[in-house]
This record gives sequence, structure tokens and C-alpha cells, in this order.
Amino acid sequence: MNARFLIVGEALTDIVVDADGVRREHPGGSPLNVAVALSRLGHPTDLLTRIGNDARGDAIRAHLEASGVRLTAGSSVAAPTSTALAQLDVTGAATYEFDLLWDPDPSGLPAQIEAVHTSSIAAVLDPGASTVLDVLRSRRESATISYDPNARPSLMGAPELVRERVEASIALSDVVKASDEDVAWLYGTDDVEDVVASWRELGPALTVMTRGAEGAVGFAESGRVQVSPVVIDAVDTVGAGDTFSAGILDALAAKGLLGAQKRPALAAMPSVEVASLLRRAAALAAITVSRAGANPPWSHELS
Repeated sequence: MNARFLIVGEALTDIVVDADGVRREHPGGSPLNVAVALSRLGHPTDLLTRIGNDARGDAIRAHLEASGVRLTAGSSVAAPTSTALAQLDVTGAATYEFDLLWDPDPSGLPAQIEAVHTSSIAAVLDPGASTVLDVLRSRRESATISYDPNARPSLMGAPELVRERVEASIALSDVVKASDEDVAWLYGTDDVEDVVASWRELGPALTVMTRGAEGAVGFAESGRVQVSPVVIDAVDTVGAGDTFSAGILDALAAKGLLGAQKRPALAAMPSVEVASLLRRAAALAAITVSRAGANPPWSHELS
């Protein structure tokens, strides 16, 4: 079953410079990756973002168009496209430097959607963070709300200052997914499961934490559910978490659980159903991990 999605958040150009000085550029941004993954799975998907009318913006537009993602009317601006520079050392570890302005124009949004997703920088960086919250509030009466904090410490600042904004988005959401690393950074604790379980007290029906090689764990009214990871030869992990987020939403669409009117059914989802959607998300993320870059699967690649 297909559903119509609105994704809200940054699209930018990732500039990667390796230890030998070789430089390459490609479209990036967590919300962009989620939009691409959902569209490739057959869901009509619109992206509210901010990209320039320049060569880098053109590359992003071409990337989105190739995957069937539609840009909202206010997403292209007469300004430079934002960038994220990743300088790699000999071990492959990256140091990031952002040149990012986030002030999206929410005009021309689709009238009818089943779900809204946002993530990462978009929900915490001024001046656009308030616009993102306004969109979530305005669509909550009709749509399922999904959120992934997807922390960027080098840009977000001190975690104690970010938590309030993260929790404001969590409180508006029905589904929240985060990695264990993000939770540990945001809350300065090793008790990451307790944090993610406690998020349900703010309002979400389902909270999920990915744990890399340890799989994923979900918390719902029916209790705690853990699933094992999908074992695969990894090429890189770029975009894997974003595909996981898209996989959760894809599975909820297949179960007919998207839309505000489905909130009671989403909240009542039994553990076996929670486990099945986590396995679906993990399987899709594993395909992304098996190939270079943020390259989520197309629906025709799935058995």
C-alpha cells in the first residue's frame, strides 16, 4: 500500500576530501536521503528543503528527480547551496565543516498527505527550526508525524542546549527513531534504552533505537521488542539510518497505519507487528550498507 509523504529538512552538497587530497561531491542530507528512499519504494514523496539555483543545487535537483522526489514550490532559492565538508584522515575518520543556512519557505506544500517526517539539523537550527515545528503542528491533525534526531554535534552545539528542541519535536511525533550514539551524545549517558523508552511519555506511540551490530530495539504500548541485525558485507554506512527511518514508514504504510485517524491502531500495535516493521527497516538498511554512498533500494530490487 502506497502513502503520500512530506519530508521536511536540509538537502546539501557533501564534499569529501580524502587523506590524499582527492575531492568528490555528491548530494546529501538526512531528510533528502529519507525522501529518496521512500520514493524509490513507490511512495509519492514531496521534499520541503532549501537549495540554491546554482550548479550544486542543479545536481541535487537531478538526483531527486531521478528517484521521483518532488520539490515543494519554495525549495529553490537565489542563494548558494549549503555544503558539508568532510576531511578524512588516514584512518578514514572525518572532521566536518558546515556552510549551511537553513531558512526554508513552506509555501506550496501538498494539501493531502498521510505522513510527515523530519530529521537532523532541520529541527534544531535557527531560523528554520521554528518553520519545521510549525509544519509538524499544522499537519498533526491529519498526518502521522515521524522524527529522527540524527545528531550533528559539530553543528548543533552543546547537547544540553539541543535537548529541549529535540524533545519539542518528539512531543509532536507519533514515531521516533534514533541511533544509540545519538542518544548517548544528547543525554550524556550509557543508559540509552531507558532514554528512548522514556520518550513515549512525551507522546509518541513508537520509539525505536538502532544499535549497529546489535540490531534494533523498539518500545510501544505492547512492550519492548528487540530484533537482530541483518548480517551483510558492509561497504559503508552512509545513509543507512535514513533508510531505516524510511523502512519504518514503508512498513507502517503497508499495514495501513498512517494518518492521524490511525493513531489508536498505531498505539495498539502488538509486539509481533512491531518486530515485523523493525525487521523490514533493518533489511532495507542492510541493502544500503552493502553498496557505496546513500544508495537505498528500489522497490523492484526487493523480493
